[in-house]
Formats: sequence, structure tokens, C-alpha cells
Amino acid sequence: MPSQDVRHALERIEDLLGKRESRAAEHAARILLLAQPDHHDGLVLLGHALRLQGHINEALGAARKAHSLAPDQPSSRMLIADVLLEQGDRIGAQALLQTLAVEGAAYPPSLLQDVAQRFTMLGLHVDAERCHARALKQQPDNPQFVYNHATSLIALGRMVAAEAAIDRVIVLKPDDGDAWYNRATLRKQTPEHNHVEAIQARLAKTPTQSSQRVALGYALAKECEDLHEYPRSFAALKQAADLRRSQLRYRVEDDIETMRLIAAAFDDAFFARGRRGHDDARPLFIVGLPRSGTTLVDRILSSHTAISSRGETSDFVMALVRQAGKVANKAELVRRSTTLDFADLGRAYCANLSDSSARHQIDKTPVNFLYLGLITAALPNARIIHLRRNPMDACYAMYKTLFRMAYPFSYDLVDLARYWIAYDALMKHWKQMLAPSQFVDISYEDLVADQHGVSHQLIDFVGLPWQDACLAFERNPEPTLTASAAQVRQPIYASSVALWRRYENELAPLRAAFDAAGVVIEAPVTGATP
Repeated sequence: MPSQDVRHALERIEDLLGKRESRAAEHAARILLLAQPDHHDGLVLLGHALRLQGHINEALGAARKAHSLAPDQPSSRMLIADVLLEQGDRIGAQALLQTLAVEGAAYPPSLLQDVAQRFTMLGLHVDAERCHARALKQQPDNPQFVYNHATSLIALGRMVAAEAAIDRVIVLKPDDGDAWYNRATLRKQTPEHNHVEAIQARLAKTPTQSSQRVALGYALAKECEDLHEYPRSFAALKQAADLRRSQLRYRVEDDIETMRLIAAAFDDAFFARGRRGHDDARPLFIVGLPRSGTTLVDRILSSHTAISSRGETSDFVMALVRQAGKVANKAELVRRSTTLDFADLGRAYCANLSDSSARHQIDKTPVNFLYLGLITAALPNARIIHLRRNPMDACYAMYKTLFRMAYPFSYDLVDLARYWIAYDALMKHWKQMLAPSQFVDISYEDLVADQHGVSHQLIDFVGLPWQDACLAFERNPEPTLTASAAQVRQPIYASSVALWRRYENELAPLRAAFDAAGVVIEAPVTGATP
């Protein structure tokens, strides 16, 4: 095949992959490989097409063949790393990425960005920052490179440097709404040092239906709230949230039905059945809704020398999906999940735990509350900590946070109320089903009011001796990259408790939905259980 025809074929396959037309891309790649069976780039593109279709083993075979033909080419090794991650082999993927990072000077800076992105997914923020910094050295005026580096700086707690970096992003690319929003969240704005007027000016230049108005509106709401300009804050927030909600194809009814199916599947009969899980006491799960205090508890516990944190991971759900195989919908996944080999599921999850000497390793993924029946079946020695928060404060905290790709129920007050009610019902179900030795409820309000007492309770629950460092969690040097990244580097503060009362009129639809469902609002949710 002439070189020009090969080039056109590769371009066509890349275009098909960009459109997510994976079957057509696979077909085109196989035609190319019939003519040139040992074409490295053709094999890599075939691997990507197979991976998109879920043919993971075949994708790995194509990637490894490509690598054997051209060991120095990074694209086949990046594909191998991605496939290993999908197979749950974090250790193998990490080793390959470390090698690519070391060799990165010989490759384009975009490769370092790709490697850094994978390091971030793995929670390896120090490695990610180094890759971002090296790429930035080669292209110091690339706004995306500067932004990515700022993200790593935030994870490492280097907030002053992160703010300076985001200032630079906004100079280089003033229409980057995400940069404006992230900058607003890095610290509490003051009358002397804020960006309210600048955000307003940028909004005035942004088209009415532009998606950039979402992040800009959230940025304005955050800074106005910091300045105690509450009506102005909520007006900006609602406008941005409404725009974001209009861009989503989401039905809260689907999530409510899934939670109902989970409770029905993991019933008394399921828990009465004899089953054998994986005997490993290291996993420690912190669950709850986002913005309910899960990161705070993670930082308190991981300040103990015998506890490490893996942050938020998709490891459990990925292990579940691999064990369950292909399913047509969520309902089928729920049904199939009750019949899995739970010991295999537990082993698959624990294969991703680090080789640290810590007695417990935290998985702080809020939505794992959906999988507590499976977690206890697969890992009978795991401990689970559930964070509860006053429903009005919990929902307002989610409403004012721009999650972008996650938590689509958080952009509408009625959606929020309906989701919270379904979540609360599921958590009451789990509390009835799970043993007190394995599961504990903790109130965010109790923790704020009695940091010493609740922190002691947490350490007692995981079976460790007390260490005073747990009371100084803000000094915890470990990286974190959550919506609370800036707040958890400060001592506990009470200003977020009952903050919803600043917006009683604006939050009336949320309150009305809770009242109609009989949800108690007036008193904070209290009474952490031993």
C-alpha cells in the first residue's frame, strides 16, 4: 500500500475513533493491517477500537504486538497502560507510566500531559505535578498546560502557587470559565482581594447560551457568598445551575429506581445466605453524599500513622463491572451482582491496594454507598463509615458546587430533594442490614461541634490506638483533589452549619419537597452511633 494511502487510512481511522464509531474504526484498521500486518500505528488504532467496544484482551494483544514491533514508540505503551488500568492492574500500569515519565524528555510534551493525567487518576499527584512541570517548561505559554499544572498544585496543597498559575491561565485564555471557577474556590475571598467585578465583566462579554457562563456563574456565586452578598450570590448560582441543567439529558427517576432495585435485591434473604468473601481487613470505606464531610473524615483518619488514604477511586465499581460482564442496563447489573463470586470480587478490589504497611487503606468514594451490600459480601472484614448531614445544608452544598461530569442531580432543587430522599431510604436499609461492628453513622454537625469526641470515636471504630495528629488534620501533608481540597487544609470551622438559612426563601422548593416527604429539617441530624 503506498505511503500516501496508508496516511489517509490512518487519518480516517483516527477520525472514526474521534466520533466513537469504534466498529467502523476496527473494520478500517483491519483492512489496513491486511495490507501491512506489522504496521505499528495501525495495530495501536485497532487496539483503541477494540478497547472502546469492551474487547479488552484483544486490545491488549494488539497493543503488545505493536510494542514488540517498535519498543521505543510511546503510543503502544500508553495503550497497554490504559488497558491494564481497565483490567484492574494498577501496579502494572503504574510501572509502565513511570518508565514513560522517565523517558518523557525524548517525546512531545503532550505525552507528558497524557502520562500526568493517568497519574492523577491513580492518585499519584506528586508524579503528575512533575510531568506537568516538565511539559510546561517546554511550552510555558500553553494555557492548558498551565491549567493542568495548577490542578496538581491544588492537590499538593500549594494554593498560593496554584492561584498564581490560574491567574496566568486567565491572562492567556480569558474565556476559560473553569479557570475562573477554580480560582474562586482556592480561598475565602475578601473585600480587599476578590474578583467579583472581573467576573461580572467577563460574563458581560460571554454569549447568553455559552457553556462558559455556567462556570463563570458558579465563580461569581462563590465569591459573592464569601463577601456575604447572599441574594446576589444565589441569583448568580441559580442562573448558572439552570443553564447547566438544561444541557443535561438526565432523569432523576432512573437513579431513584436503581436505588429501589438495590434495596430489593440485597434484602434479608441475601444477607441470610451463607457466602464467602475475601479475608482482608485493610479496606476502609468512607461513604455518603458529596459535600457531606467525607473528605474531612478522610483527612482526620489518614493523619494516623496506621491509616493511608487512596482518595476517591473507581476501583470497586470497576471490579464489579468486570466480574459481572456485559449487561443490558443497570437493572440487569443489580440482579447479576447478587450472584457473583464475592471472594473473587474482593480479591480483585484488593489487588489495587498499595503495598504500604498501613493497617487500613481508605477508599473515600461517596457513591460507594450504592454498593454496601456487595462490599460487605466481598470484604466481610472491611469497615464502613457513613457521613450524614442536615438535608438542607447537604443539598445546598451540592447545589452550589460545580461537579461538571458527576452528580447530574445537583443542578435542580427538586431533583436534589428527590435524590436525597431515595439515598436516605437506601442508607436506612443498609443500617438495618449491616452489623454495627462493620458500619457506623457519623453526623457532620456532631463532628464540627465535638471534634475531639467524634475523632476519638472514629479511631476506636477502626480499632486503633489514639494519636493526637488526628486532631490536627489540616497539617496532613498527603495530596487531595476533591471539591474540598482547599477547605480541608484549614482547621474545622462551623460557618457551613445551617448556612442554608441564609437562603430560606430561595431554597423554598427544596424545603417544600422535604416537608411533603416528612423529612425532619429543623434539628441537625445528630447521634453518631458506636
